[in-house]
Amino acid sequence: MGQSSSHSPSPPRSTSILRRSTTLPPSSSAQSETINSPTATGSYIDYSSEIPDDCLALIFQFLNSGDRKRCSLVSKRWLLVEGQSRHRLALNAQAEFIPFISSMFSRFDSVTKLSLRCDRRSVSVDDNGLILISFRCRKLTRLKLRGCREITDIGMASLGKNCKELKKFSCGSCMFGAKGMNAFLDNCSSLEELSVKRLRGVTDAGATEPIGVGSAATNLKSIHLKELYNGQLFTPLIYGAKKLKTLKLIRCLGDWDRVLETVACSDVSDNSLVEVHLERVQVSDVGLLALSNCSGLEILHIVKTPDCTDAGVIAVAGRCKYLRKVHIDGWKTNRIGHDALITIAKHSVNLQELVLIGINPSPISLEQIAMNCKRLERLALCGSETVADGEIACIASKCVALKKLCIKGCPVSDEGIEAFAWGCPHLVKIKVKKCKNVTGGIGDWLRARRGSLVVNLDVEVENVDASASESGAQEDPVEFPATVSLVAATQPEPLATSSSGRGSVFKSRFGLFGGRGLVGCTFRRWSSGNSSSNGSS
Repeated sequence: MGQSSSHSPSPPRSTSILRRSTTLPPSSSAQSETINSPTATGSYIDYSSEIPDDCLALIFQFLNSGDRKRCSLVSKRWLLVEGQSRHRLALNAQAEFIPFISSMFSRFDSVTKLSLRCDRRSVSVDDNGLILISFRCRKLTRLKLRGCREITDIGMASLGKNCKELKKFSCGSCMFGAKGMNAFLDNCSSLEELSVKRLRGVTDAGATEPIGVGSAATNLKSIHLKELYNGQLFTPLIYGAKKLKTLKLIRCLGDWDRVLETVACSDVSDNSLVEVHLERVQVSDVGLLALSNCSGLEILHIVKTPDCTDAGVIAVAGRCKYLRKVHIDGWKTNRIGHDALITIAKHSVNLQELVLIGINPSPISLEQIAMNCKRLERLALCGSETVADGEIACIASKCVALKKLCIKGCPVSDEGIEAFAWGCPHLVKIKVKKCKNVTGGIGDWLRARRGSLVVNLDVEVENVDASASESGAQEDPVEFPATVSLVAATQPEPLATSSSGRGSVFKSRFGLFGGRGLVGCTFRRWSSGNSSSNGSS
């Protein structure tokens, strides 16, 4: 439940909690036998009874979920304190859970963060269950609904009325529609973050009203829309959220240029919008030109938007002087390249993180970025045909602040990697993948010269023929995997989650924008794990 686990195993209850009293000095041995002898009184001293409830609750916060459950079985007092100090719950929200809601939240009466999940093969809790939960958990600040398909507009309206302290709300694969969302937003004046993913009720046919501003627009700072058929219904909410800082549009159908133009004409662009993610949505240079009015923009992700060109990126980079993180996946369309990168190098002097995927930068543009972006700490170059040894050597010699580097699918050889034995003095991690001209020996060579450098090197080698037996007879050939990983501290790569659970209708409607890329998450772990950035949003 979010608590950190304890490293030392807990001793048995009979020795750690209930102990016999210690033996007194010989002069008082007779009195000791009278008071502490188990045959005389049969009593034990519970030393934990002297621990105040507040201290006991604080101790529970350092235990993981399993240890907390075991501690709750020690005594009635521990059961009570553990339940009252539990602030986060994740529950399997199947219909069978409804009869136990009252008893569950009678014990856990201090829950502020709740997650309700139901798999697609089961029947989820309905409106009655959600209403009962909202009555018992009026202090909720975070709520996540996943796969709760039985919840309708009625349940969402009651949730908004009963849980007025909600600050973060996330829903995915639910069936309520625009009416329920409006009723919810009208009552949640404290809401700061809204995430909506695959909301089935918001469709072309089912959505008869736009998602209005409501009371939530007063404090709303983040809106995340993902895989929606008709996400443009949220335009009034985006327009009316005067404190909006983060806008994420991921794999949503429809034309989003008009939405961005609307946002640019509102007060949002002048005051607060600092982070924008555009991933596999229909947006063109028109939308990017409108986005350039957000002069305070710091984080920009443009991922697989084939209608965006150099002109749009130039407009954003030229007017948004505070850009710190830029991710561009050009999808190998060659519509974003030299001119856009030159503009970024010229105006984005505060740039700390740059990810280029499927883009072919010129040597001049890379050199300008290395020379002008003195604060660049994280750089990823993936699938670039023009990034070779010369460009890598330029990065090694001129990116003095660089700490983390990722090179993937580029025509780089050992000669280019050797440059990091002397360049980039602050480099702590380098990752090289799918570069055919890089051999395994360069990793050991680089580690030997820079012992503190973490080298994550995946190189392709020829298949090894292991068909010859000791007697020389030929047996069936055995092929070894073509990829050998040479990693200083081996960690499994996170697998990209598939969307196999989506219906065929959803996939067919999304068409080109429905699939997932191979290198979209190359740099995400580095970005989320970095805690040294000056302006965390």
